[in-house]
Amino acid sequence: MRSGLLRLPAAGRRWYRGSGHRAEAGPHRVIDLRSDTVSRPGAAMRAAMGSAAVGDDVYGEDPTVNELQRRAAQLFGMEAALFVPTGTMGNLISVMCHCWERGTELIVGDRAHIHIFEQGGGAQIAGVHSRVVKNLPDGTFDLNELESNIRHDYPDPHVTRTSLICLENTHNVKGGRVLPLPFLQEGLGSPVGSIIGGRKDFIERAVRLRKVLGGGMRQAGVLAAAGLISISDMVDRLKEDHRNARTFAQGIKMYATPFCEVDVDTVETNILLFTINSPHATAEEFCRRMGEVSEEEVAETGRGVRVLLFPIYGHILRAVWHLDVSEEDTHLALRKLQFVVNKLEQQST
Repeated sequence: MRSGLLRLPAAGRRWYRGSGHRAEAGPHRVIDLRSDTVSRPGAAMRAAMGSAAVGDDVYGEDPTVNELQRRAAQLFGMEAALFVPTGTMGNLISVMCHCWERGTELIVGDRAHIHIFEQGGGAQIAGVHSRVVKNLPDGTFDLNELESNIRHDYPDPHVTRTSLICLENTHNVKGGRVLPLPFLQEGLGSPVGSIIGGRKDFIERAVRLRKVLGGGMRQAGVLAAAGLISISDMVDRLKEDHRNARTFAQGIKMYATPFCEVDVDTVETNILLFTINSPHATAEEFCRRMGEVSEEEVAETGRGVRVLLFPIYGHILRAVWHLDVSEEDTHLALRKLQFVVNKLEQQST
């Protein structure tokens, strides 16, 4: 059992697949690491939304949406891009574009977002059947297993043909490895919206599907203005999220091993996955304790801190950094984790 606590530098419930307690107002500091989708637009973004030039985007006449799509296509290195209301819609549109005929099979990872969290929309709405391939620990595929599940010849199946940026949160493809869908994963701060990138003919088909799925939003420039801020002004600060996530991972390695296990070398972005190795605490129990404040904590640490985490599955937890989580928050969250681990170890002995 470790003694002492990490020294810091100066300075109602809603459930979604086990997402834990929501962030509520109260006397204690709340550090929300459940997802980068909880980040909030700042003053500059709100001002841009309020003054945005708009038009009817269904007719292709919204200048702000058109500018966002043009700049996003450049960012992707794609021929064209399309602004959609949500990442789930963007994923479904992409699946329907690639799997145009009903009954088509789609290879997905057993931990893929579209397989677990998106309510089976590919099957229910598009009539696409999923062939599940096991994800590796870092979320990628074994290429040999992936290729063994491809039933028909297709030129170079490893080439990225479609991309999706979530403007509230975005994901990344690792070099030489294949993810279920190529994403960039960072906290970009927009309140709503995602962008699909692809070839021109692909995007032309996607426009029609967006309309079918109810995604024609008319004067959508009010939302697209926030997206423009995200992909221009918010990108440079992403390294702060990456650094804070790595700091937290290193702290787990130093102060919470072997109760918690983390592979520091795999922490490359703002997403951190770590494992609870104790039989005395489930992922849900650990999240509950991290999200509560006791009198003992206040007496021992001098303050109360609620840290909200996301239990993925089994004993695996997720923590995600974004623009509303500072370096000080990261150290406070790490100190709270050390406090919770110490108390659980004491109870187990």
